[in-house]
Amino acid sequence: MHCRAYFLLERDFQELKENNFKGITAFPVSEDLMEWGANIEGLQNTFWHGLFFQLTIHFTSQYNFVPPVVKFITIPFHPNVDQNTGRVCIDFLDDPEKWNTNYTLSSILLALQVMLSNPVLENPVNLEAARMLIKDESLYKQIVLRLFSQPIQWRENSLEFPKDPHKLTRSIKAVSFNDYYKTWSGIATSKATEYYRSSLLEDPNFIGEYYKQKKVELKHTKEWNLN
Repeated sequence: MHCRAYFLLERDFQELKENNFKGITAFPVSEDLMEWGANIEGLQNTFWHGLFFQLTIHFTSQYNFVPPVVKFITIPFHPNVDQNTGRVCIDFLDDPEKWNTNYTLSSILLALQVMLSNPVLENPVNLEAARMLIKDESLYKQIVLRLFSQPIQWRENSLEFPKDPHKLTRSIKAVSFNDYYKTWSGIATSKATEYYRSSLLEDPNFIGEYYKQKKVELKHTKEWNLN
């Protein structure tokens, strides 16, 4: 017998299909509807438009009293996305007190689509993305565009479950810190770039401290001075 969450997710899926939101697709990858795959394209009129990101969404039988766990498989270089795990760090998904039972699959995905081009910088989980965005938005844009330029195609929304969903998601390679570093170092066309390289990347303690800091749980993160 199906649980309450199953029927709510059936409703959410129907809502998503009926609205056909631009740049958003999602489908279940498990018969109990607890595991989902999704694809988000950045908003129009932003430099994120044309960039595609795959996600996984894990619901529990307690939905919609508690939020799902959402992770990017294609991990963006973004202040509010943990670049090690792909986990989205946004208040209504992290804090049960800020979760609202009126939220649906559609509203979650729409919020994440908006988040790409409207990051919350007060409590970043990717500190380097936040610092770069604040100090040189043009450089940040160059890196994002160079790292994520190939669209990813999902199969159509339907209740036909992929035969091997794990194979589908594992085919997407997360972008590592070394990839960011190489891309960053390759954009050496301005004094601003040289400033970043000398002040951060040439610091022998920077990378070690960076990884150490990002392992701290977001709720325990100290207040960072990003200026």
